[in-house]
Amino acid sequence: MLAPSRLMATARFVPLPIAAQVANTVLKQTLRIHPKLFDRLGEYRTARFAFIPNDFPFSFSIRPADRAMTVMRRGKLPMADATISGPLVLMLALAEGRVDGDALFFSRKLLVTGDMEAVLALRNALDDNEVDLVSTISRLTGPFGEWSAKALDLVRRDALEKQGVPWN
Repeated sequence: MLAPSRLMATARFVPLPIAAQVANTVLKQTLRIHPKLFDRLGEYRTARFAFIPNDFPFSFSIRPADRAMTVMRRGKLPMADATISGPLVLMLALAEGRVDGDALFFSRKLLVTGDMEAVLALRNALDDNEVDLVSTISRLTGPFGEWSAKALDLVRRDALEKQGVPWN
């Protein structure tokens, strides 16, 4: 099986349009499963959130009201009202509610800047919906869903273990 570090290294060869298509497909699938995901954001639905992994060749920006994601190569900073940066696996685990966000913030494993109220609203919205990205992505693989879920779960667990972060 590919280790998470090999997956990260391989990602730099992915063309930007393909990375953007994959990210938006996962977002759309997530919104199909959780159609009210952004409802709890209230006034922050129009805020722009940037996610800048420090170990991945792409950065992401989302404005929940648009229900679409902008993907750019790392180094090009997206305009944002709030920004979260750190290892990609920690940001994904945070989106799933699998890690303690406060602990990651105070241990400086994740850096949060900008409108903290917007970030808190986003965190609450994600916590309310119990997002499971492994399940979401696996649904996109058709007859390979069960196999891909097992493989992705192993990759996720290994990546979190390597970050030294306990599973919530």
